[in-house]
Amino acid sequence: MDSVRGQGGIQMLLTAEQEAQQIVNSARNSKMARLRQAKEEADREVQQYRTNMEADYQNKLSETSGSSGSNVKRLEEETDTKIKSLKESAAKVQSDIVGMVMKYITNVKI
Repeated sequence: MDSVRGQGGIQMLLTAEQEAQQIVNSARNSKMARLRQAKEEADREVQQYRTNMEADYQNKLSETSGSSGSNVKRLEEETDTKIKSLKESAAKVQSDIVGMVMKYITNVKI
């Protein structure tokens, strides 16, 4: 009877060990699945962040190059206006300057 009870105890221990092994395997598989899922989510977040940053960069790049063109046009207009103003000023005083130069050339002090 002791041998039957001893064999039953051994059988119970073997059964308990198998159940424990199944629990450990199940936990290990669950952990690996959670890690895979976390990695996939992190990869998606990184890709989304990268996409957003690239879009922001492209927007800023287009704004900058767009404003560069408008700045160049604005500067050209300002330069043309200033040149026109200087030509008008020169035209107003041109006859006075020519007269002054002619006066100094033709009047010789002896």
